[in-house]
Amino acid sequence: MSNNTKQPGLRRALKARHLGMISLGGTIGTGLFLASGGAISSAGPGGALLAYALIGCMVFFLMTSLAEMAAFMPVSGSFSTYGSRFVDESFGFALGWNYWFNWAITIAAELVAVTLIMGFWFPDTPSWIWSAISLIIMFLLNYISVKGFGESEYWFALIKVVTVIIFIIVGVLMIIGILGGDSPGFSNFTVEDAPFNGGFLALLGVFMAAGFSFQGTELLGAAAGEADNPRKSIPKAIRSVFWRILLFYILAIFIIGMLIPYTTESLASDDVRLSPFTLVFEKAGIAFAASVMNAVILTAVLSAGNSGMYASTRMLWNLAKEGKAPAFLGKLNKNGVPVNALIATAAVGCVAFLTSFFGNGVVYTWLLNVSGMAGFIVWVGIAVSHYRFRKAYLAQGNDLKDLPYTAKFYPVAPILAFVLCIIVIVGQSFSAFTADGIEWGTLVASYIGIPVFLLCWIIFKVKKKTKVHKLEEVDLTTPAHETAPE
Repeated sequence: MSNNTKQPGLRRALKARHLGMISLGGTIGTGLFLASGGAISSAGPGGALLAYALIGCMVFFLMTSLAEMAAFMPVSGSFSTYGSRFVDESFGFALGWNYWFNWAITIAAELVAVTLIMGFWFPDTPSWIWSAISLIIMFLLNYISVKGFGESEYWFALIKVVTVIIFIIVGVLMIIGILGGDSPGFSNFTVEDAPFNGGFLALLGVFMAAGFSFQGTELLGAAAGEADNPRKSIPKAIRSVFWRILLFYILAIFIIGMLIPYTTESLASDDVRLSPFTLVFEKAGIAFAASVMNAVILTAVLSAGNSGMYASTRMLWNLAKEGKAPAFLGKLNKNGVPVNALIATAAVGCVAFLTSFFGNGVVYTWLLNVSGMAGFIVWVGIAVSHYRFRKAYLAQGNDLKDLPYTAKFYPVAPILAFVLCIIVIVGQSFSAFTADGIEWGTLVASYIGIPVFLLCWIIFKVKKKTKVHKLEEVDLTTPAHETAPE
C-alpha cells in the first residue's frame, strides 16, 4: 500500500472490486426487485424495455463523463468539487449540499423500508427496534474503516448480483421450457395491447421511474477519493459496472415480460410476496421464494443505506475541508474516517426517519420529495461540469492523450445527457395534470427540490460574490487535502 495512507487524510484502501460493487450496490435494489413489475404493468414489456434502455444510454454518457473527471482528479467531493472548480464555486456548493441531503434522507427511507421487510417475518415486534439495529449496523460499518465499509458493501452487493444471475438463468430455462412447464414463447409480448401499453404518457412515466432506479451509479465518484489506484481502477469499474447494470435490468425485465403477462394485477404491487422475482421463482417451483426474496431485498436496503451513509459522509467532509461547511466536520479519526461528518449524517437520517411517525408522515413525505429530485440535479451537474472541464483542459494547452481516461462521444454525450435529465426533471409531475384540473399538492411536492437547490446556489453566490470561471483560469490541480498517489 502506498505511503500516502500513513499520512493524515482519507485512506486509499478501496480496490477495483470494491468500487465496482459499491456502484452496483447503490443501483441494484428495490428499483429492480419491486418497481420493475410496476413498469411492465404500466407500459407493457416493450415500453418498459425501451424506457430502461433510453435511461441506460443516458447513464452511460454520464458515467463516462464522471470517469474522465474522477480518473484525472480523484476526490471524495466528486461533482461538488468539479462544479466548484470547472463552473462556479456557488454551483459546487449547491451540488454538494444537495447530494449530502439526498443521501441523508435516503438513509431514513431505507430505515422505513427495513421495518416493512422485517414485518414479513416478525409482524408483532415494534418496528423501531429493527430500524435502530439497522442504523447501528450502518454506522459501525462506516465507523470502523473505509476498508471495512468496502468489504461489507462488496458482500452486500454480491448477494444481489448472485440473485439476479440465478433469476436470469432460471428465467431462461423457463422460457425454453426446461423449468416450470411448457414454454410461453412470445405470447405475453402480444397479449392485448402488448408489447406497448398506455401510449406515450405511460412510457414517460416509466422513463422517470427508470431514472430513479439507476440513481446510485454516481457513488463511484464519491468513492474516488479513497480508491487505491484511481487512474486505473475508476475507468475499469465504471466501464464494467455500466454494462452489468444495463444487462441485469434489460435481461430481468425481458424475462419478466416473457413469463408474466403485463395484465397481471399483482405486478403493480410493492409487496415482496408479489414481487416479479418472487412470482417467477414460485412459477419455477422454488420453495420459500417469498422468504428468499425478502431476505435479498433486506440486504439490498441495508446496502443502499450503507452506501448512502458513506457517500454523504464523504461529501460533508469535503465541504468542510473546502470551507463550505463547519470546520469540525472535517475531522478524521485514526482510521481516516470523517467521524464528525458521519455522526451528523446519521443524526439527520435518524431525525428524518422519526418524522415518518408524526403527522401521518407528511413531513417525511416532503423530505423524500426534495431528496428524490436531488439525484437528477446531480446528474445535470455532472454533465455541465464535464462539458466545462474538457473545454478548460484544452483551452489551457493540454493534450487529451495525457488524460488517464477519455470519455467517448464528447461533446454529444454530456449535451444529450443534460437534455435527457432536464426532460426527466420537467416531466416529474405530468401526472398532476388531470382531466379535472391541476393537483397542486402533487405539483409542488414533485418540484420542491429545485427551489431548495437554487436557494443554496443563490445564497452562496450573493454572499461570496462568485462568478463563473474563465476557461483559461479553471484550476485543474487536485485539492491538497485529497492528493492522489501516483
